Amino acid sequence: MSASAEDILAASEAGARGGNVVFCVGSVLRGDDAAGPLLAKRLEDDPVAGWLAVDGGQTPENDLGYLRRLAPQRLLLVDAAAMGLEPGAVRRLRAEDVAVQSLITTHTLPITYLLGELEQMCGEVTFLGIQPGGTEFFDPVHPRVLAAVESVYAALAEGGNFEQYPFVTL
Repeated sequence: MSASAEDILAASEAGARGGNVVFCVGSVLRGDDAAGPLLAKRLEDDPVAGWLAVDGGQTPENDLGYLRRLAPQRLLLVDAAAMGLEPGAVRRLRAEDVAVQSLITTHTLPITYLLGELEQMCGEVTFLGIQPGGTEFFDPVHPRVLAAVESVYAALAEGGNFEQYPFVTL
């Protein structure tokens, strides 16, 4: 007898439970807002041991139940964030940083709500924002944003130390 889809999903979740998750957020249709999904794709193509990628797309709140079941010890949230910096700049953000109106993103719910939910279910949450150049529909992804995605991927591959990225100063 073959396993049901539910059995396969449960086994997959059990293997990842309590581990490390990269929660990638953004829209592949909006230029540099694709930074998160591009990182998810990179991790899908070349996985990093100890990290599970979850592509939250444009509606990351839809994945909260799945993340709650995984109960990760560490969660890295990656999203484009308008911080007034050069395109491709990567900064760590705190909840109080994203409460500032200039950091509102293109998603359906405020990122502060998402962060609050993640902090309740995870041992450690790190939010990395990548400064977009353009987020209009069908804009190309800026080369510096692509380089930033590779930089975050390298940080994951080298053990997940994100202290190389300074906190944003507003």
